[in-house]
Amino acid sequence: MQRLHCFAVAALAGAAFGTAYADETCNSPYISKLIKGQEDYVYVWTLGVEGLGDGSDKLVTVDVNPKSKTYGKVTHTVSTGTRAEAHHMGFTDDRRHLWAGGLSESRIWVFDIAADPAKPKLVRTVSDLGDKSGFLGPHTYYALPGRMLVQALSNTKDKSGKTGMALYNNQGKFLDARPMPASGGGDGYGYDLAVNPKKNVLLTSSFTGYANYMRPLGELIKDAEAMKNFGNTMVVWDLKALKPQKVLSVPGAPLEIRWSLNPKDNWAITAAALTSKLWLVRQEASGEWSAKDVGTIGDPSQIPLPVDISITRDGKGLWVNTFMDGKTRYFDLSNPEAPKQTYEKVTGKQVNMISQSWDGKRLYITSSLLANWDKGGADNEQFIRGFAWNGSELTQKFEVDFTKEQLGRAHHMKLGSRALYAKPKGG
Repeated sequence: MQRLHCFAVAALAGAAFGTAYADETCNSPYISKLIKGQEDYVYVWTLGVEGLGDGSDKLVTVDVNPKSKTYGKVTHTVSTGTRAEAHHMGFTDDRRHLWAGGLSESRIWVFDIAADPAKPKLVRTVSDLGDKSGFLGPHTYYALPGRMLVQALSNTKDKSGKTGMALYNNQGKFLDARPMPASGGGDGYGYDLAVNPKKNVLLTSSFTGYANYMRPLGELIKDAEAMKNFGNTMVVWDLKALKPQKVLSVPGAPLEIRWSLNPKDNWAITAAALTSKLWLVRQEASGEWSAKDVGTIGDPSQIPLPVDISITRDGKGLWVNTFMDGKTRYFDLSNPEAPKQTYEKVTGKQVNMISQSWDGKRLYITSSLLANWDKGGADNEQFIRGFAWNGSELTQKFEVDFTKEQLGRAHHMKLGSRALYAKPKGG
């Protein structure tokens, strides 16, 4: 089984992989509250597994405060009662709610995390994305003032990669939709999105549609036509007008987009999954935006598969997780034109998402990519692991085995804190 999986991944050299975005340094700039001290919780959006617990997707709360008696333990779960390939989630701008969805349908689940951060509550289900926009597989949830911009991966008509973005208000009312450009060099595909308000720029990246990402990997790679249906572009949008301005050629499936948080910078970075390349997107002196291949992740001939990245708050460092070799790498971004790897460590048999604290001293790593693409047998580890980073070495501090705990496949993470919602003294 493992040999088949490795062969299938290697055969994806002309296609793409999927994942996306997580931590305190990678939130929307419109989110009003950031955790700049010790976080209390990590919320883990978890794929259900048939025959494991209730078999449903769920939001899992893990206590990550070292001073707590339940440090490194699961303290709460909220089940959706269904299985929909749980994937990503995102905060509203006031950080009171988490929007989370699955890639196999168009529903979005909304959790209240403000009333009791230790015990999130499912308060709303948004069910009209498919009917209103024609999009399927909501992937990225990006906070705008009073609104949520949702990037989808597919569509309800033919389940290909042609898709778009949908705009909702924070109460879950559909407002508008924008298709991804399919002309002028555009391929119509979507994946991640991230904004730079200072430059009035929205960037989007590209992956593939339901017809590909929901198929078993071994079956997919045998279908020559299907293997052609992956994205190789990024798009520069006018943020205020939500109109595409320029299509950038970024081959190899550009996934997560991370803007530097340094006020002096005007660049973003992404990783192309299949080529194992780091790409820099920046504004030139002429005012035009461009994309440039600036670095290599591991040995591309071995298909390490970079699946998630996390940028430090000063824009000087980048963490990269590679799924196939189970490694976590650190790159020095002091010169973003020439990233330099300075550290690597095997952190699991398969690793996917990576999330870091604001001060960069704590990292959290989960294991699952997609239900039909995860490894098999003993390599199918399902976990969240917490690490301490002292600037030179990662040291594991705790692990939750999601299979042993009957939870499912651990995927996306967001950080939580009681202090964000504490009432002022005398209030």
